Amino acid sequence: MLSLVLRGIRNRWVTFAGSFVALALGVGIVATTGLALAATFDAPHRGPERFAAAPVLVRGEDRLRVDTPIGVRTRALTDPRPVPAELAAELARLGRTELDRTFPVAVGPARPAGDGEQAVGHPWPVAAAAPYRLVSGRAPAASGEVVVTAADGSNPGTRTGVGDRITVTTPAGSGTRAVVGTVRPAHGPAGFETAVFFTEAEAARISPDIDVVVVHADPAAVRAAVRKEAGKGSGTGSGMAVLTGDERRRADPDPVRDAEALVSVNALLGTAAGITAFVSVFVIASTFSYGVAQRRREFGLLRTAGATPGQVRRLVYAEAVLVGVLASAAGCRLGLSGAPRLASWMAGEGMAPRWFAIGDQAWPLHTAFWTGLAVALAGAVTAAHRAGRTGPVEALRESSVDSGSMPLSRILLGAAVLLTGAVLVAVALVQDPGGLLKRKTYITQPMLLIVGFALFAPVLVRPAIRLLTWLPARLPGAAGLLTRENACAGLRRTAAVAAPVLVTVALAVSLMGTTATIDAAGAAEARTQATGDFVATADGGAIPARFVERARRIPGAVVSVSRSTSVTVLEEGVALVGSEARAVDPADAAAVSAMPVVAGRFADLDDGGIVVNEEWLTTTVGERVGVWLGDGRKVTLRVVAVLATGTGGNGVYVTPRNAAGAGIDRVDVGVRSGAERSAVAERLYADGRATGTDVLTTAQWVKAAHPATGGSTRTGLLMILAIALLYTGIALANTQVMATADRVRELAVLRLAGATKAQVLRLVGVEAFVVVAVGAVLGALVAALNLLGVRTALGRLGVGSGVVVPWGAIGLVVGVSAALAVVFAVLPASLALRTRPVELAGTRE
Repeated sequence: MLSLVLRGIRNRWVTFAGSFVALALGVGIVATTGLALAATFDAPHRGPERFAAAPVLVRGEDRLRVDTPIGVRTRALTDPRPVPAELAAELARLGRTELDRTFPVAVGPARPAGDGEQAVGHPWPVAAAAPYRLVSGRAPAASGEVVVTAADGSNPGTRTGVGDRITVTTPAGSGTRAVVGTVRPAHGPAGFETAVFFTEAEAARISPDIDVVVVHADPAAVRAAVRKEAGKGSGTGSGMAVLTGDERRRADPDPVRDAEALVSVNALLGTAAGITAFVSVFVIASTFSYGVAQRRREFGLLRTAGATPGQVRRLVYAEAVLVGVLASAAGCRLGLSGAPRLASWMAGEGMAPRWFAIGDQAWPLHTAFWTGLAVALAGAVTAAHRAGRTGPVEALRESSVDSGSMPLSRILLGAAVLLTGAVLVAVALVQDPGGLLKRKTYITQPMLLIVGFALFAPVLVRPAIRLLTWLPARLPGAAGLLTRENACAGLRRTAAVAAPVLVTVALAVSLMGTTATIDAAGAAEARTQATGDFVATADGGAIPARFVERARRIPGAVVSVSRSTSVTVLEEGVALVGSEARAVDPADAAAVSAMPVVAGRFADLDDGGIVVNEEWLTTTVGERVGVWLGDGRKVTLRVVAVLATGTGGNGVYVTPRNAAGAGIDRVDVGVRSGAERSAVAERLYADGRATGTDVLTTAQWVKAAHPATGGSTRTGLLMILAIALLYTGIALANTQVMATADRVRELAVLRLAGATKAQVLRLVGVEAFVVVAVGAVLGALVAALNLLGVRTALGRLGVGSGVVVPWGAIGLVVGVSAALAVVFAVLPASLALRTRPVELAGTRE
């Protein structure tokens, strides 16, 4: 058996070369992504950064803890309370303390070094808690003097040095300040924040609230003092957390950024690995199936010589195992080389933490190897079954024209797959239309339709060919007619070439079209709801109160301020579910917005009420619901209105009283009837410049707040598209070379019938182009069905937005596929036609 397998592979090495390359590439990608995934599970220990030298910290509690029947449930709080001044005074009696007040800062024209997206201000005494050390200059001693973080070799950004005068905008206003010193963390490079240090008095004036108290005292004494203040009944010590050791990391800037980045990495790499496995099985199955179809006469001879169907099947399986073992080993080697490069690229692009690196785990390589072998065997199952059904005489008598008929088992399987996909979509549309807009759903949903259409390819390809060649076949000359008849006669060859194109077009259009459609729906929803003329925002911080005061004094302007906060509810007694919320004055909000209310009245919102959306379990107007606010307080509120779910951006609304600690981050401004819009705009823009607040028209804000797909989502989609395109190229090259090698006598007959070499090559190229077009049409049909489901879901959610077709992705995929198909069809045909036609016509199979 082994000698027969090796002889078959040697004689038909072209057939197996494509399978080997495709499988090795797939295993390489799975190994690479697996090693990267393993690195996310084994993240290195990360200690505190901002307060690494502080022994004890006291700050507002940032975690909600709730006892449930199945244990304690926790959730992050968005608006921790400030430390009361009374508690800070009590802590000062225990030992030396430093008070940290953190506030947003905009610096220009030069900017301090650091990796933080938003510069922040601190009082100078707290710099020692990092610890920061002066590398030049001195500490700030008077109002108007600042110290900034210094650049180093790892961060060669814009330098701000001692003696520079910079414009600094804070919540208290904008002014010019002198840089009197630069600092850098004593341990490691500056990177966790971009900091500007003020004198303690000036920082207290800019931001009166105390965010963190650094206490140089015994932790037990500090905890006792906090409990004592909490027990006085004044509430000054309640809601406070005492942090020591690694817990101090909770006071770092954006302490969950690494965890969030690793979650994104997991999603990206997991999706890439899943798509790779799916496309690998598809391509391998297509290649093996076409290879078996080419070897019908060979298997017929084996059956005539006495081979049983089981022996023929085992022969195909043995070939698959041999190719699978060799390709999997090669793929694992590729993974070992590619994983460090992938990790370095992701860290450099900001998709993963800066420290992200590949570890020494071996299990991803084992997983990739056995996955590759399983993919090879799975791809050979159908081919082996077909080979075993070949009769000893039937194959020898069978013509080279494919009938296009399908066995009953394939019809039933294809129908079951398509029916399953249709039922899943129908159930989702009825029960949870918003579920179709989630990434896991719209990535996996197309796969069922792709498999179903591929199973029905033998009966779909011929009508598609006749449709696409209807006009060319009726034009003068024989090229159109020959193209149609050749493609229809070799249905297995046509289906093998069209299959990878179908997969790539379906995936590219479905995924990119769905994300673009959802983005467009979100933007349309925002345009419908924001009815004001202008929107003011702050870059990463709170909008200064001075801007709000100035805006309210503009004649003809109606102003609505809102704050980002959150509410948390305990559902079914065991699950803490958080919801994004906005705090608004209902009367002001009604003047500049149109809420999608489906029950109740938004105007009834008061300090004892809450507006929820349809995703909540409690959606009965008038019913009371217990919630925890963003600062951890538990209150019972009355449902006054229910909003439509929409694309998921319609959150919860409360009043400002129920959003203590949340700063104003958005101001909607409308122009009253009869007022001059240009005059309001001029005053508003001037106030924005004076306070460091960005003022945009509503249309500009919608475009900025709802951009086209970007970041890790776009990167993931491009990775999927690249993987699919790469597999398409391999499959097309392999199949076309196999097909051309099998058609040399047919091409020779054309030459003997009087066709020139150029005419034959042109016919081969046109036929390849038509077959790619067939795959593109079938793939577009799959994508159209998926996008129809998404559009129907949006309609069910009450969002009026059309489908966005990614024409660029379609053009790229079809263009690349057509170019590859034509090149790899014409090139081997050109090489074959170098031999005299008479000799080719007499070539044995």
